[in-house]
Amino acid sequence: MKKLMTMTRQFRDDENGAAMVEYSILVGIIAGAAILIIVGIGLWVNGRFAGLCADMAASNIGTCSSGAGS
Repeated sequence: MKKLMTMTRQFRDDENGAAMVEYSILVGIIAGAAILIIVGIGLWVNGRFAGLCADMAASNIGTCSSGAGS
């Protein structure tokens, strides 16, 4: 009986599982933030190139193909 109580106390005091869950949530948040930042930068760059293409077309400097950036 004493051995069972000792095992129960060890199981109760073990915090490795809780730490693993916390680190997993933290990694998920960091990965989500990184994905959002990369998508945001991609949209910003695409907008800049679209603006450049429009400016070039308006000033007759050059042309942009319709498939540019895709």
